[in-house]
Amino acid sequence: MAEINMTPFIDVMLVLLIVFMVAAPMLTVGVPVDLPKTNAAPLEQQKDPLFVTVQTDGRVFVQETAVELTNMVPLLIAVTNNNPEARILVRGDAKIAYGKMLEVMGTMSAAGFKKVGLVAEMPNGPTASSARVGAPKPAR
Repeated sequence: MAEINMTPFIDVMLVLLIVFMVAAPMLTVGVPVDLPKTNAAPLEQQKDPLFVTVQTDGRVFVQETAVELTNMVPLLIAVTNNNPEARILVRGDAKIAYGKMLEVMGTMSAAGFKKVGLVAEMPNGPTASSARVGAPKPAR
């Protein structure tokens, strides 16, 4: 028999494909947070955004690293290579106190970071577009 049997090779490849398909969704890392909903249009995405997350209990994370608010600015300066034009996106839990979010964003702004933005999720369902304040009601 002068042929190469490809069946074991194909079986191994299919098993690896299934393993990677199952494992890929588990590789997304991040700090769990319940984002508020908004109807605003999404902004253009940056290649590697820098995330600052504020959880319900007030803990602050830079990417996935927990930091004290006093140590946040030196860490941001180190991560951005002292670039005040770096885009920083703040993710805050929907139940977080407004004052805590302002404190975190104010600390970054006082340190010289100019491009600080907020992250929110788009609302789901057909009533999301008509739920805006001042939105005209559909004609009957």
